[in-house]
Amino acid sequence: MAITAAKPAALEGAPRRLLLVVAAALIDPQGRVLLAQRPPGKTLAGLWEFPGGKLEAGESPEAALARELAEELDIIAAPQALEPLAFASHAYPDFHLLMPLFALRAWLGQPHAQEGQRLEWVEGARLKAYPMPPADLPLIPALQRALAHADHGSSSISQ
Repeated sequence: MAITAAKPAALEGAPRRLLLVVAAALIDPQGRVLLAQRPPGKTLAGLWEFPGGKLEAGESPEAALARELAEELDIIAAPQALEPLAFASHAYPDFHLLMPLFALRAWLGQPHAQEGQRLEWVEGARLKAYPMPPADLPLIPALQRALAHADHGSSSISQ
């Protein structure tokens, strides 16, 4: 039997720019995760994702995520409350996305959509039922494992 190997992406055409974005799995006391649906007019509109966004020059991932959560959801997240959970590395046609996912179990305020997106609290077992961008899909198993081993009763959300 012959074995064939695909060319590494770096050898196929021009190199892609690296895009670093950060995302949060907000976990409520019942162990549900907050998903946001990308609004019409945005790339990948209609797909569900973990809230977050791009880093600005000089920002740490934690500071960027705290800023993005304030902008997108009108909540306050302390950078030290963000727990590294997993990361995604995905090649899109025009860029390569690197996305760390942080778990967040405590924040100030109630999440409210600030950018026209729909929000939904989803049980971990149902995450795969929501259509997501290809970069988000590999994050689901790590998140589901973390949810299965978490003590949800100890979560606290302040207002």
